[in-house]
Amino acid sequence: MGIEVLGIDLGKTVCSLAGLDATGAVVYRKRLQRHRLLDFLEGLDPCIVAMEACGGAHHIGRFCLQHGHEPRLMSPLYVRPYVKVHKNDDRDAEAIAEAATRPTMSFVAIKSEEQLDLQALHRARERLVTERTRLINQGRGFLMERGIRVGAGRHVFQKELVRLVATGTADLSHRILSMLSDMMAELATINDRIEAIDTEIKALAKADADMQRLMEIPGVGPTIASALVAAVGTGSSFAKGRDLAAWLGLVPRQITTGGKAKLIGISKHGNRYLRKLFIHGARTVLHLVRDRTSPITQWADGLKERAHVNVAAVAMAKKMARIAWAVLTKGERYRPAALVGA
Repeated sequence: MGIEVLGIDLGKTVCSLAGLDATGAVVYRKRLQRHRLLDFLEGLDPCIVAMEACGGAHHIGRFCLQHGHEPRLMSPLYVRPYVKVHKNDDRDAEAIAEAATRPTMSFVAIKSEEQLDLQALHRARERLVTERTRLINQGRGFLMERGIRVGAGRHVFQKELVRLVATGTADLSHRILSMLSDMMAELATINDRIEAIDTEIKALAKADADMQRLMEIPGVGPTIASALVAAVGTGSSFAKGRDLAAWLGLVPRQITTGGKAKLIGISKHGNRYLRKLFIHGARTVLHLVRDRTSPITQWADGLKERAHVNVAAVAMAKKMARIAWAVLTKGERYRPAALVGA
């Protein structure tokens, strides 16, 4: 068939394929059931196989590597400009194939099974944390409707919930007390499940050399280190630390017109979960680290004097991300002295 580049628009049940020859002309179009895709790729002559980085793409990418193909995964945002006229599955496949041939295109590294397992662990933990937050907010609402205000913080609410269930109050009916008792049991179960995942993450981080080096960076613990390795591996897909910070959405958005550039809030592109973790880690460096004599804490203290605390937190998170990229890609340990004069 003379296919040099094969674009695949992955669907849950049906996949659309578009093949380009050496001149970039479309020479092949086909729709396949998802479960027949691997058999088709196995019988295809080695070529570039392009896909959007979505569910299942990394598994197919590893299969392509095993059978001599060159997989290229791209962000859907980068593919969208190549879709012609009206969007449909066949045009999406053609756009994916065309985008993969661009010399300036940024590709997503193929994740290993271990990375995907670790990423799944973090996603399960985040789902449990979200469920716990929703449960606590609902409990606060029930109590507020009955004139009972609980202080801020998860631990404060849980202690008050235990006290109310144990002693009761005239403002709460038997039905509400029974419901609060069920909430307390559900919270305990969720807390146990989150703690079990945290224990597993800590064990994995302790056994991995890259994560151990990352955890030497102030503000980076097992959760951030493992989530970063799961998402970017060795970080080799980023040319420099700023690219990683931009991928995390920690750099300002820029609007340029008439030769004048205007910087506004951070872009918030990329991995929302990692961005949140880095900003939380940055707040610990800004407020909770007791040793304020190290170069990074002195830099943070100077930044807090010049900027709003939230701006300082994002700037600190960006610096942590750039340091983490250097630690991952160069295989070196964190060197505090390297920040002097930076």
